[in-house]
Amino acid sequence: MIVRFGYVAMSTVVANASPSRTMTFKTFSGLSDREAAVRRLESIAAENLHNSLRLLRHNAASGIHVYRFSSKLIPLATHEALADWDPFEALREPFAEVGDYVKTHGLRVSFHPDHFTVLSTPRPEVLLSSVRDLQYHVNMLEAMGLDGRAKNNIHVGGAYGDKPSAGARFKDNVSALPDDFKQRLTVENDDKTFNALETLEICEALGLPMVLDIHHHWVNNTGEDAADLWPRILQTWTSPFAQAGSPAGDPLPPKIHASSPKSVSDPRGHADHVIAAPLLDFLRKIAAKGTERVDVMLEAKLKDGALFALMEDLARYAEEGVEILDGASVRIQP
Repeated sequence: MIVRFGYVAMSTVVANASPSRTMTFKTFSGLSDREAAVRRLESIAAENLHNSLRLLRHNAASGIHVYRFSSKLIPLATHEALADWDPFEALREPFAEVGDYVKTHGLRVSFHPDHFTVLSTPRPEVLLSSVRDLQYHVNMLEAMGLDGRAKNNIHVGGAYGDKPSAGARFKDNVSALPDDFKQRLTVENDDKTFNALETLEICEALGLPMVLDIHHHWVNNTGEDAADLWPRILQTWTSPFAQAGSPAGDPLPPKIHASSPKSVSDPRGHADHVIAAPLLDFLRKIAAKGTERVDVMLEAKLKDGALFALMEDLARYAEEGVEILDGASVRIQP
């Protein structure tokens, strides 16, 4: 089984390359010249896109094929007070440059809209805001010229005191979304509310691919072994929505999230690094189930630094069926 590792948004290796510079609305509204303030937002966004491109170049040079963009590329993009602002024409060239680099180098990229994007909500205004945020993420991927292989990963959301009703609302609200939204969606189990089995059942009902977070599963489960759920999770990646944009004969691999607990007292928090042994144990189990490829998004605090450290640790398992393929990929024997 071939495994490619990626990291989230920021680099701890490349200096001065934040793709998440921002401006608060308080600062924006304190500027007397609104047009100049908008141009400032666009300038910050252009710098964020430039730094995103720097990180993509760093990734390609390092053999990293999987990367999650920062959702904060355009400051205040979804703020209600700026609803009349369309930044995409001003940012057309830097978005296109980022997308061209992704396509030229065959990188797998994604977004993870923040926890305010909640499609299980019973509140209409929160649903409206959540759909607006999803639209923003779809718009960014389209501005990059990327097809449905570039996904937006979300959680089911809160239970609001009645988990079955919340799950049903999520399914209703996702079903009402346009197909161009749905073909870019993946759904992830969380560490407090919707566990892996519950998330899987929702994904199966909607025809959406599931991203298994193995750390979340360790702290939120009802006794299921994640590897036992894997054949069903793998099947969700064969749906038309999952494979939108994938060429015939080259399906998009399933993706999982991996991190290590911060401490015994904070088992849900993410540690700086990823401990190799438990991750390798899970990967061997799913390799034994016939999985050919999987992409692993590392959610460690040290970002690409943690990825490089993990690769060094995995190299020590060379006599135990782990073959290093490049800077961020391995072949694992069951």
